[in-house]
Amino acid sequence: MVFLDSDHMSLIERGGAESPRIRARLRNVPLDDVATTIISYEEQTRGWLARIAQASTSEQQIFRYGELLRQLRNYCDTAIIPYDDQAAQIYEDLRRQRIRIGTQDLKIAAITLANDALLLTRNTQDFAKVPNLKYEDWSA
Repeated sequence: MVFLDSDHMSLIERGGAESPRIRARLRNVPLDDVATTIISYEEQTRGWLARIAQASTSEQQIFRYGELLRQLRNYCDTAIIPYDDQAAQIYEDLRRQRIRIGTQDLKIAAITLANDALLLTRNTQDFAKVPNLKYEDWSA
């Protein structure tokens, strides 16, 4: 199983230079084995809601609501793995180990570990701190 971190989801959505590289590699993974986490959905949704709240013109609001809708459609087309009891237990274990990365990243790592998945992320520096976590950056 391969999980897309928030940054890889964003790269695919934006369609920049990294997007074709990620998509090409994902074509070699069975569709049923590609997912993201509910934490990534939360992160991106909070970001777009903040941008909408900061919009000062109707044009900015229209554009940002359009981007929020595009993000929603993208997530509807991607399996989303929940933060469940097993992930919560792993998260608490990682916190007790004093793993020093952000709370949301620690939850994404916990979900990934709970599902014995590979996490695709550009944030390799932080995720390298999580014992036994499998991660790669497919954007490079």
